[in-house]
Amino acid sequence: MGCGSVGSGNLELIFDSVGHFGRYQIFLYFICAFQNISCGIHYLASVFLSVSPQHTCRPPGNVSQVLFQDISSWRLEDIWTQFSIGREDHIIVQLQDGEIWELTSCHRFRRDDKSSLNYDYNGHKSSFPCLDGYIYDKSKWRSTVVTEWDLVCNREWFGRLIQPTFMLGVLLGAVIFGYLSDRAGRRLVLWATSTGVFLFGIAAAFTFDYYSFIVARFLLAISGSGYLVVVFVYVTEFVGMKSRTWASIHLHSFFAFGTMVVALTGYLVRTWWIYQIVLSTVTVPFVLCCWMLPETPFWLLSEGKYEEAQKVIDTMAKWNRTRSCKLSELLSLDHNGSAGAVEIPAYIFVCFGMDHVGRRSILVFSLLSSAVTNGVIMVIPKDYHVWCVVATMAGKFSIGAAFGLVYLYTAELYPTSVRSLAVGSGSTVGRVGSIAAPFCIYLSSVWIFMPQLLVGTLAFVSGVLTFMLPETLGKPLTTTWEETEKESSSGKLLSTTDNTELENIAVVNSEDSGLNK
Repeated sequence: MGCGSVGSGNLELIFDSVGHFGRYQIFLYFICAFQNISCGIHYLASVFLSVSPQHTCRPPGNVSQVLFQDISSWRLEDIWTQFSIGREDHIIVQLQDGEIWELTSCHRFRRDDKSSLNYDYNGHKSSFPCLDGYIYDKSKWRSTVVTEWDLVCNREWFGRLIQPTFMLGVLLGAVIFGYLSDRAGRRLVLWATSTGVFLFGIAAAFTFDYYSFIVARFLLAISGSGYLVVVFVYVTEFVGMKSRTWASIHLHSFFAFGTMVVALTGYLVRTWWIYQIVLSTVTVPFVLCCWMLPETPFWLLSEGKYEEAQKVIDTMAKWNRTRSCKLSELLSLDHNGSAGAVEIPAYIFVCFGMDHVGRRSILVFSLLSSAVTNGVIMVIPKDYHVWCVVATMAGKFSIGAAFGLVYLYTAELYPTSVRSLAVGSGSTVGRVGSIAAPFCIYLSSVWIFMPQLLVGTLAFVSGVLTFMLPETLGKPLTTTWEETEKESSSGKLLSTTDNTELENIAVVNSEDSGLNK
């Protein structure tokens, strides 16, 4: 196909010439997508890092005999299979000096009467805090962050802050690197964030106290969030319109695969710092390959770097075994102007729906469906466990579809000059929910269905507000605010599939501009 002089809003014609999703884009796509696995891993790693095993106060001396209900043993470690934390559960130990102590998960009591080692005791006893630390059940995990720094009892809230603090970092990373990506370029940010994910991931495994661990995880969250936002924009700008939906949405599938790796690694590795190192090594292949990633033609053109953009297009055409296209012929360039586990099926549903029904319609449907399922959960009787699971999975499907869709929809709504910032800002607002989610559970003490009511209401309001957004199905990505405003005001779309009409326009414009010599 020939190249003609058309508006820069039709930069999508590059992909008609050199390939929408050829070998070059596939190569770049899987390099970027592989790193998404690592991001998914670190987002969910705290599920196992912060496991709180069964525990009891450590007695103030060497134990000679242990009694739990009707079970007697010589070692405390042997009673965990029978021990369950409860109000009445406690362990009786006799020390080598004859003292008898009652041990609970957060308190210990010394019996004044040393005559007999009975489980039930009605005599006087003195209470003492757990100054000698705790004894943990190591049958499942040899060590976790909780056991490393005794994040139990009056320090339990330190453990509960691990994931919210991480999500605060996710929020900040989306804004910071979204902005930097629009200013400094997509490639530089991908290099920086992927290196940060590796270094801070390893650093978290070698931290010497709780606070340094939190700082390392916080910086890891900023890096990982920055990568996720920018890589989505990067892929969107490198893939043609015909393949953009599937390519962009299935980036989330790699993230979901990362959560599966977390579960497998947690099953095989039971020491938290080794577990953290193993998970961090997933980033190594990307760090070794990321230097091969080029800058996107969209960003280069928005910055006026036409020669560099041409080199990228030439490389893309060479890899895809197609004829390259001269940007000077394709675009009317103004060189003096400014240039400012139910989730994967949900993503497949989104891909089909977005390309046939439209972005806005599917987003509205997903959000309102999520609101409805939250309402349904509230009216299902407690004894109907199967229906509760079905409704919960339906809600997860709906919100997962909305999550996968909103990234691409946001990227298509905004021009190249602020695209990463727009996606990052949207991700930031979403992370507010991630930070608040662990604490929303406590709303059930006010009313058992208060969390569902809150989430359902937010989904309903979001679905209604989405009706006000324009449809982007079939429209090319814009480079500047002027093009975006023009597209919105005209409401007209030059079909990118009508190759005959485009070629006629190209011939006429080429003759008029004197390029056809």
